[in-house]
Amino acid sequence: MNEEVKITRLFDLLERLQTIYPKEDILAGKVNGSWRKYSSREYAEISHTYAYGFLELGLKSGDKVITVMNNRPEWNFVDMGTALAGMVHVPVYTTLSEDDYLYIIPHSDAKVMIVGNAALYKHLAPIIARLDNPPMVFTIDRVDDVNNIEQILQSGEKSKDKWESVIEDNKKNITPDTLLTIIYTSGTTGTPKGVMHAHSSIIFNFLGHAAQQIMNSTHRYLSFLPLCHIYERTMNYEFQFMGISIYYAENMGTIARDLKDIHADGFCAVPRVIEMIYKKLEDAGKTLKGIKRLIYKWAWNFGNTFDYENLTLWRVALNKLFDKLVYSKWRANLGGHEMLIVTGGSSIRACVIRLFSAAKMYIYEGYGLTETAPVIAVNNPKGKIRKIGTVGKVMEGTELKFAADGEILTRGPHIMMGYYKNPEATKEAIDSEGWFHTGDVGEMVDGVFLRITDRKKEIFKLSNGKYVAPQMVENKLNESPYIESSMVIGVNQKVASAIIIPNAVLIQDWAARHRMVFQDLENLYKTKEVNELIHNEIERINKTLAPHEQIKFFRLVNDEWSTANGLLSQTLKLRRTRLNKHYEKLIAEIYP
Repeated sequence: MNEEVKITRLFDLLERLQTIYPKEDILAGKVNGSWRKYSSREYAEISHTYAYGFLELGLKSGDKVITVMNNRPEWNFVDMGTALAGMVHVPVYTTLSEDDYLYIIPHSDAKVMIVGNAALYKHLAPIIARLDNPPMVFTIDRVDDVNNIEQILQSGEKSKDKWESVIEDNKKNITPDTLLTIIYTSGTTGTPKGVMHAHSSIIFNFLGHAAQQIMNSTHRYLSFLPLCHIYERTMNYEFQFMGISIYYAENMGTIARDLKDIHADGFCAVPRVIEMIYKKLEDAGKTLKGIKRLIYKWAWNFGNTFDYENLTLWRVALNKLFDKLVYSKWRANLGGHEMLIVTGGSSIRACVIRLFSAAKMYIYEGYGLTETAPVIAVNNPKGKIRKIGTVGKVMEGTELKFAADGEILTRGPHIMMGYYKNPEATKEAIDSEGWFHTGDVGEMVDGVFLRITDRKKEIFKLSNGKYVAPQMVENKLNESPYIESSMVIGVNQKVASAIIIPNAVLIQDWAARHRMVFQDLENLYKTKEVNELIHNEIERINKTLAPHEQIKFFRLVNDEWSTANGLLSQTLKLRRTRLNKHYEKLIAEIYP
């Protein structure tokens, strides 16, 4: 096999795919309920046609093309087309607020905007109408009276002879240090910042984690995390580099069906998505009766304490038995294959990693930021490194050190070029020696593995001068099966407290077993019995915390924290400022 196609610019992947991995399904997406597959050759040809079409539109090298679409093969065609034409791809979330769109679109200086479907266009049209200099808009799916992406393709086909030599020159002359993309952060506070990345930083990063990959060109991967996020995007490139077929989920509600349909070998997910799968598996056991329920419970408890690092012959035998009786049924509903799952963005409970490992769905945690392209450290499948409670070993070629206050600093080829049109913020983030200040606090475990303990800006001080790292406490609270989500509060107060969303399914099940009568969840959460249940859970968790970290007061709320209502960021992190404002009256009750 010829392995000599060197990757120094993103579009080099197209040549590599055609030369080394000439597959019939390198990319696939659902069209009218069926998979539309694209070969390596089609991928390259369509991407080049987009490049010709963009030039024929009058766009020039360095111009910005903004995309708002769900994951689909066309995302890649636009991505590679802009790279070939020397343009800058600006992918943004489909779920941003109106204010974010009104800021990002003009700030990016986008000349063209590509929208995925009619629903998205309907949402964006009134926002675009408010802009002083709106970009030219095209949709991928057909929308009446709106330019369609097919026009760019047809224009590219007709003008191929005119622009082919320009693109070929670009392929010779575009350097690794050329600006490739601007990615707007989905941060928990403040105005979005446009992170600028060259070809080189992104390629360095995905080649780094590709070297640790055990999947190969015979495997299939399901993609559903937004491609506009740097994490899914670089995994997308990694799998293309390795010739792994990428199938894009129809939507977030079809993930299980799509995994089963393609017999997937892996996927990437944020912890909250994996936790949702975990809870569905847990709830499934409660629908069983008799001996089946008992066996399921044994398998569940065994999996939650599964120690894959220290297996005795007895535990290996039990694992095989439970796999035959229970775990294999889970996998069958998700495609039937053993799977590799990569996660990041926040920590995931140890019991979840253990259970999935027992079921041969292996979870590997990593860590990084948009500004670091993104991976700084990751647990290593090829090296069989999965250190629970850590994000693994620092990537080769990546420098890391800690500031005096424990903040993680990193330096190397993975660091961004800077924030677009924001030199002040760039200077604040990257010091004079080239160290990027992550804003995260961490430590080394056994001198080898990186552990993230909290966000520097989220750590708060009590009135007695003691510091509380809320994320660490929240992670412990969320380990309780009766707690869905939590937010720790207490800035300048005597003690720490928490606002808690209970696990509605388990609380109702518990209430039914205790023969409680209630009208709705709102009233159930106000009962003395449920509050005592949560109180006992908190007291159990408090024993694992330092005295000043312990939760002294709490309130239960029947709410949902989501990206739709703005209480979670696009990467499903708590937006604490908004949550504090949302619960202003409740917090005043806790701290009168």
